[in-house]
Amino acid sequence: MKNGKLQIGIIGCGGIANQKHLPSLSKFPDLCELVAFCDLIPERATKAAEKYGVKGAKTYTDYKKLLEDDKIDVVHVLTPNVAHAPITVDAFAAGKHVMCEKPMAHTYADAKKMVAAAKKAKKKFTIGYQNRFRDEVTALRKAVDSGFLGDVYFAKAHAVRRRAVPTWGVFPNKALQGGGPLIDIGTHALDLTLWMMGNYKPAQVSGSVFWKMADKFEGNVFGDWDPKTFEVEDSAFGFIKMENGATIFLEASWALNTTDAKEAAVTLCGVEGGAEIKGGMGAPYKLVLNTAKYGKLIDEEIAGAGGVAYFEGKGGDPGTLEAEQWLKCILNDTKPLVLPEQAIVVTQILEAIYKSHATNEIVRF
Repeated sequence: MKNGKLQIGIIGCGGIANQKHLPSLSKFPDLCELVAFCDLIPERATKAAEKYGVKGAKTYTDYKKLLEDDKIDVVHVLTPNVAHAPITVDAFAAGKHVMCEKPMAHTYADAKKMVAAAKKAKKKFTIGYQNRFRDEVTALRKAVDSGFLGDVYFAKAHAVRRRAVPTWGVFPNKALQGGGPLIDIGTHALDLTLWMMGNYKPAQVSGSVFWKMADKFEGNVFGDWDPKTFEVEDSAFGFIKMENGATIFLEASWALNTTDAKEAAVTLCGVEGGAEIKGGMGAPYKLVLNTAKYGKLIDEEIAGAGGVAYFEGKGGDPGTLEAEQWLKCILNDTKPLVLPEQAIVVTQILEAIYKSHATNEIVRF
C-alpha cells in the first residue's frame, strides 16, 4: 500500500471495466489508487489510465508484466470468461488480492484451480456478483434471515430477456466466453437464488440448451448481428435438485418470445411464506412478499431503487457498494460478501446444465 491506500491494477479495460469497476473504484480515492492498466488493445489501456489512473499510471498489453510490479496490492480481472482462471491463478502466485468478474470460470475444473490458488496465497478473493447489493435484494435477504419464508424448498432463478442479444464485444464468441446467456446472465440469477436459500449442496442437474434464434434479430434491442458469428446458445434451462431435496428451476435467455422478461431475479417458495423479485432490462426492480395472516392471503410489495443489472453512477448503486465493501474487506481483513466457495458452486451447476444437454443424461454429483 501507499499512504494507506490500496494500489490496484486493472486487467481488461473493456465494457465491464468502464461500466462498473473503474467508475466505482474512482469514488473511493481515500481507499485506493488505480496505478496500472492492461489490455490486449493498447488504446483501451491508455484511455482508461488517462481517465481513471493516478499520475504516472502504467499501461501494459501483457498482464504478466503488470503482475511483476510488487507495489500492486490488488488486481481486478475483467477479461472474457475463458481468461479468468489463468490470470487469477497467476495473480495469486504474484501475491495479489483478486476481484474477478462473473462468472468465476467457464469450467468447474478451472474454478477449483482458482480457489486452490487463493488459499495457497492466503489472499482475498471475490467474484463480481454486484446484484447482491441491490436495495430489494438486501431487503429480501433480511426477510430470509428473519425466518419470514421458513424453509425454502422450491425456487426459480430468472434471467430471461425477450429479444436483447448483446451485439458488442465477444458475447457471441464461444471460444472466448465459453457460452451464451446461461453463463452470462444466468449466473447472476443462480447466484442470488443459492445465496438466498443458503444452500450450496447440489445433488443432480438436468438441462436443455437451445440454438433457435441465431438469425432472428428483428426487434432486437441492441440491433442486428451476423448470424455466421453467433456461436453460443440463445436459451438454456436447468432443473437442479439439492441434497436436501430442495429444487431450483433456472431459466436463461437472451431472446425468448415471451412477455414475462426478468433478469437477475428470483422466486422463493418457503413453508411460511414466499417472495418474488421482478424486473430488469429497464423495468424497475420490485420485491413482493407473500404469506397468510389473519385468515387471509397477504401480498406486500417493496419497490427497488434501480432497474438495470449494472448501476447508474449514483452513490448507492450496486457497483459502488460492491467496490466499497471489497476494498474495506481487504483493509480491515474481513470476508467479502461474495465468497469463492459460493461462486464455485454456481460454475459447477452451470457446467452441469451444458453437460446434461450434451449427453442427454442427468448429471449427478
